[in-house]
Amino acid sequence: MSAEQVSSLCEQLVKAVTVIMDPASTQRYRLEALKFCEEFKEKCPICVPCGLKLAEKTQTAIVRHFGLQILEHVVKFRWNSMPRLEKVYLKNNVMGLISNGTQNILEEESHIKDVLSRIVVEMIKREWPQHWPDMLKELDTLSKQGETQTELVMFILLRLAEDVVTFQTLPTQRRRDIQQTLTQNMEKIFSFLLTTLQQNVNKYRRMKTDLAQEPKAQANCRVGIAALNTLAGYIDWVAMSHITADNCKLLEMLCLLLNEPELQVGAAECLLIAVSRKGKLEDRKPLMVLFGDVAMHYILSAAQTADGEGLVEKHYVFLKRLCQVLCALGSQLCALVGSDSDVDTPANLGKYLDSFLAFTTHPSQFLRSSTQITWGALFRHEILSRDPLLLAMIPKYLRASMTNLVKVGFPSKTDSPSCEYSRFDFDSDEDFNAFFNSFRAQQGEVMRMACRLDPRTGFQMAGEWLKYQLAAAVDIGPMNSKTGEGLCSIFSPSFVQWDAMTFFSESVISQMFRTLDKEEIPVNDGIELLQLVLNFETKDPLILSCVLTNVSALFPFVTYRPEYLPQVLSKLFTAVTFEVIEESKAPRTRAVKNVRRHACSSIIKMCRDYPQLVLPNFEMLYNHVKQLLSNELLLTQMEKCALMEALVLISNQFKDYQRQKVFLEELMSPVANLWLSEEMQRVLSDPEAFISYVGADNKIADPVLEDPSGLNRSRISFCVYTILGVVKRARWPTTLEEAKAGGFVIGCMPSGNPIYRNPCTEQVLKLLDNLLALIRTHNNLYMPEMVAKLGETFAKALDMLEVEKNAILGLPQPLLELYDSPVYKTILERMQGFFCTLYDNCFHILGNAGPSMQQDFYTVDGLASQFLNSAFVNLNNIPDYRLRPMLRVFVKPLVLSCPSDHYETLLCPMLGPLFTYLHVRLSQKWQVISQRSILCEEDTADDNPESQEMLEEQLVRLLTREVMDLISKEDGVHAAAFSLLVDDEMMSTDVTPPSSAELTELGKSLMKQEDVCTALLITAYRSLSWKDTLSCQRTTTQLCWPLLKQVLTGSLLPDAVTWFFTGVLKGLQTHGQHDGCMAALVHLAFQIYEALRPRYAELKAVMEQIPEIQKESLEQFDSKLLNPTLLKVADKRRKDNFKRLIAGCIGKPLGEQFRKEVHIRNLPSLFKKVKPSLETDVLENNEDGEGLTALFEP
Repeated sequence: MSAEQVSSLCEQLVKAVTVIMDPASTQRYRLEALKFCEEFKEKCPICVPCGLKLAEKTQTAIVRHFGLQILEHVVKFRWNSMPRLEKVYLKNNVMGLISNGTQNILEEESHIKDVLSRIVVEMIKREWPQHWPDMLKELDTLSKQGETQTELVMFILLRLAEDVVTFQTLPTQRRRDIQQTLTQNMEKIFSFLLTTLQQNVNKYRRMKTDLAQEPKAQANCRVGIAALNTLAGYIDWVAMSHITADNCKLLEMLCLLLNEPELQVGAAECLLIAVSRKGKLEDRKPLMVLFGDVAMHYILSAAQTADGEGLVEKHYVFLKRLCQVLCALGSQLCALVGSDSDVDTPANLGKYLDSFLAFTTHPSQFLRSSTQITWGALFRHEILSRDPLLLAMIPKYLRASMTNLVKVGFPSKTDSPSCEYSRFDFDSDEDFNAFFNSFRAQQGEVMRMACRLDPRTGFQMAGEWLKYQLAAAVDIGPMNSKTGEGLCSIFSPSFVQWDAMTFFSESVISQMFRTLDKEEIPVNDGIELLQLVLNFETKDPLILSCVLTNVSALFPFVTYRPEYLPQVLSKLFTAVTFEVIEESKAPRTRAVKNVRRHACSSIIKMCRDYPQLVLPNFEMLYNHVKQLLSNELLLTQMEKCALMEALVLISNQFKDYQRQKVFLEELMSPVANLWLSEEMQRVLSDPEAFISYVGADNKIADPVLEDPSGLNRSRISFCVYTILGVVKRARWPTTLEEAKAGGFVIGCMPSGNPIYRNPCTEQVLKLLDNLLALIRTHNNLYMPEMVAKLGETFAKALDMLEVEKNAILGLPQPLLELYDSPVYKTILERMQGFFCTLYDNCFHILGNAGPSMQQDFYTVDGLASQFLNSAFVNLNNIPDYRLRPMLRVFVKPLVLSCPSDHYETLLCPMLGPLFTYLHVRLSQKWQVISQRSILCEEDTADDNPESQEMLEEQLVRLLTREVMDLISKEDGVHAAAFSLLVDDEMMSTDVTPPSSAELTELGKSLMKQEDVCTALLITAYRSLSWKDTLSCQRTTTQLCWPLLKQVLTGSLLPDAVTWFFTGVLKGLQTHGQHDGCMAALVHLAFQIYEALRPRYAELKAVMEQIPEIQKESLEQFDSKLLNPTLLKVADKRRKDNFKRLIAGCIGKPLGEQFRKEVHIRNLPSLFKKVKPSLETDVLENNEDGEGLTALFEP
């Protein structure tokens, strides 16, 4: 090969690279140039000399980078076929490039340094230590040449540790060889790194003040930074002894460097990794040196300096690292003190806590939140929590929390020092809001822990703050609320203070009642606060909402002084009818609605949690409610029903069946009269009459104010809400004696369990027919001819609300709108809200009816066919967003609460057709998603087809999960915990169900019916290849095997067996890239193959069609499987062999699908294999420990 050839090729390559990188090149030219370069790398026999020529210092950086890329490509893809001499030639030249082939450390481009270090690491991965024993010596020699070479050596060592230990991107044996050799040489490597760091830091410190030496100083600084980065790559995994060697010299150096501005971030990073180490407590003991005087001094002074220089991004990043270091130190302290490793509380605990508190009171909300988990750990710690220093910290921590709970620091604002920091940490106000909400919840937890240790201090602070807030003047700030003139918005200074104080008092007071004994409770102080709150008057809805929360927080004091109950009730009832402007026609804003809803739920909560306390005032409560209900327009339907629910809850305390039944009859009589009237019966059973009655066929001129049929809609809502409230709340007494004495028990079941009767049964059952008629009518509204009858204003009345869409797409709500805008802006939104709530509530009633009325409900004549003729009518036209709640709030609770003696009469006839239908529906939907192009054509008319498409796809996903969840509840594997266990957190783990998993009784009943059995099996197995990872994993782990096991005993057709098996393999193709799914699907395929291969030779034929399958390996696996005497190999090993066989059909992530495979050959073993010793061979070979079984084989 002549020099001319190399030169002319290099000229062409330089031109090609120039074309590729020139922004002015045309697309065609660029592609041609790219193709030329790629073909050269793949096919040209003289890559090495060309690469070396292009990498010369005289070329431009872009060309040099390309030359080095060629060399990297050669090492990665051609190394195995290169003659030895050529390898040596390439290695020597590359080392030569490090020695003198790069520019000075300060001038050289970082991407050149990076690719050069990559080439060396690729060679090390292939040749060290067996064929290149002196590699470390060579690197050491290079580093003696100067800073430029030392920095490159640091890059090489870091890259090597990352590839071998962190990312593990090479075959097991090579990885083990290299890691063990690294470990054997670690003392040398560590001392080399430390010496390099120390020498360069010392030179840098000496020279940095001398301007003439500036470039030299910068070069030493660069090497120092590289040494710290490299240390960070090793500290994580080397033996602790290296980190703590020489009296913790490394930690001492790192602490010193915290005060060196250029090196402090790298030093803090290393320190953080060291202090975060897990492992044996004994090994971690030396880390306590960081609580010593010297280390503490350096850490604190570094924090003070960084903070004192104002907000500079670099210093702020350093502060965050330092905060993490202190948090990790706290975790080590909690782990070591009080354990067997006899570590005492450090003398500098006070200093540590002070510095930690400084971070908790820092203006940055992010830093404040970072400290919370550690505070929690300290307050929870058995020994530290009793330490006087920590106890003295509690008032200071609570005082800091009072500031930290105030929601300020929005990045778009400038009303607090926190805002400036938030602009670094958050992209938008919504982002900050989400963060702050979780931060506040976390603070609540920690405050409760602190108050467990010192309940009185917290209560005293809450009292002072509450009194202060009650007396303070209202400051609404620059923004006016849209609710009314002079009222707070959610950003008003007064509201954020009220909001924070309310959260504080709620957390602290609830904890005090849990912690103190009855006689220790400061009743007088509590009642004094309650009186102040009850006497406080405000017309501001946001502040009033906070006042109501304080009333609820202080309510437990009323149990000591019941005479205050009427005052509390009166305060709450006034808030139920709260208006900013009386008799206003404008729609209520959300803030006003929230106050009213808040008051209602406070009354319900009071009646639920303290029914005995409220019972003596029942008559007063009842009269209050009657008075409010007498005016049809005063309350919304939801508010009316909330108050009725409260009454029902108290009536449960009568503990007298007859008295409660009479009361419920009286309470429900207005509803019964309305619901059973002839007009209502006509409206509820005829879709056209219904549309007209609720006003959905009108054309409205003024869509904000005009609503002629509002009253009709509210009447229907009132009836449905009331039925739901009664069904949900009316119950028999909890103790059997009281239930018997009150006349609630009417007999016993064969099992001996009592049969209860609910006092509301008679009332509710007589309303059931019309409720089912309404459900049937509602379902029929979705028929095309009915949709056509909707008026012009209401064409989209049956669509989803915007809020629901946003929730499904995961879009945040604009912050201000949550409180300031009207609840429904237009009559169309009001109509949508009506249909949506009505539909949900009807199904909530049916879902609650079983647990509430028990046998009285399940024995209703022809209940299954009544459901089939109402809830399950016209399902084809019902959209996914309506089908989901039906399955969740009606079918699932009905199934879970149904006694087994009604399976045959009620559930099987109902679920059979339902599952068959759901299977067909989901299959069609997923087919459409797979062939998305078809759907795009239909949707072009929409304003925003992409988001519409995303919404539809997400809905299909959610519906699929709902269906799978439903099936797994019905057939729920016997281990009840199991059918409830698999949630999002288990996604990544290897979830393989116990092979003993069984179907429940209901599951077995359903599987006896051929059509249901087929529908369930097909749904389960087909869903494995639908593009929803979560439902795939749930179905694989919970359903597929138990369902198939039910039919194994019968005569399964070979076609069916191959279909199931192929279904699992298709699932692997779709979901193989997700570890959790892959593990579960491989396990399922293995189970099916092992169980059915002996009976069905067809399964082997399926296996033979898998791409790249090794026929001989398959034969071997098969013969062992069919010959039971050979089945000695452990289950885990067999499964691994099976996984290797089917590897060809396991899907890969997109990024890996077209990647060129890198093959690294194993070198002769470093360690002679005499007998597998426990430490190295078996355990090393098998990370999961599967090799342990091999130890016990003869």
